[in-house]
Amino acid sequence: MKIAVVILNWNGKALLEQFLPSVVAYSAEANIYVADNASTDDSVAFVKANYPEVSIIQNTVNGGYAKGYNDALKDVNEDILCLLNSDVEVTEGWLTPIITAFETDSNLAIVQPKILDFVSKTKFEYAGAAGGFIDKYGYPFCRGRIFNTIEEDKNQYNNAEIFWASGACFFIRKDVFESLAGFDESFFAHMEEIDLCWRAFNIGLTSKYISESKVYHVGGATLPTNNPKKTYLNFRNSLFTLTKNASGFLPGLIFTRLVLDGIAGIHFLTKFQFANIIAILRAHFGYYVALSRLLKQRKAIQQQPDYYNVKSIVVQYFLKGKTEFNRL
Repeated sequence: MKIAVVILNWNGKALLEQFLPSVVAYSAEANIYVADNASTDDSVAFVKANYPEVSIIQNTVNGGYAKGYNDALKDVNEDILCLLNSDVEVTEGWLTPIITAFETDSNLAIVQPKILDFVSKTKFEYAGAAGGFIDKYGYPFCRGRIFNTIEEDKNQYNNAEIFWASGACFFIRKDVFESLAGFDESFFAHMEEIDLCWRAFNIGLTSKYISESKVYHVGGATLPTNNPKKTYLNFRNSLFTLTKNASGFLPGLIFTRLVLDGIAGIHFLTKFQFANIIAILRAHFGYYVALSRLLKQRKAIQQQPDYYNVKSIVVQYFLKGKTEFNRL
């Protein structure tokens, strides 16, 4: 079984200088690629000069995470694709349990390793932690991270099926990626991996968390957590994903989301984060502009019930005070 590690880069020379060495040192089983999203710095020249064993794929435009990987992966033919953020430090032996999992389970489509925080290495990292889930209304959360509460890693989350895997370190079979037509490029960035995992779930494929594989993620290296652009993309793309993939009465789901997103806006108001309030309003406007296209996509997807294990993570977290996954 052949495996490719593909790092998407955009003006990220400093990140490549810091994190590419661990990937090269600990990924002997893989072919390594840097997929460049039309960078204007000298990051490509840096890789060519210092890591000739790393293959370069040069995209013609910066299409964000979704289009960037869709374009780049057309030139990658290995059986298993690892989509790795440029701000991830990998560890010795990180690929071995992942390869074993794919080799022993033919229905396994997508895998995520344990993602810990690069700075606070005993804690999970926000983007993925120990594998992701989603509530009835499309709000994502993780084993080890619910909203902004992040747990310490005490080996409390072992191998298990999950609903979605983090795009920070995302393994997928090449044939599955192609059969799903890759990422939805309208997302640009953020939550496109959840949409892809949901579409895989809808056709009966499995995603899994492998605790024996461990990486450290900086997180927010491209956009900080409270950046209004990130807020806009997360809220809009969450609505995109919900509309395309959720079973049930869609108008009721969207109305409930409208109310819950309004409550999130009030939360930002209490913190005087007015730019984030505007971002939520823009996200809903962008959603309604795209609604006709999304409904056409919905018709082409067979939605499956029982996609959520918690009806409302908002209620569980904010009203019932359940801040850890094992308490849900």
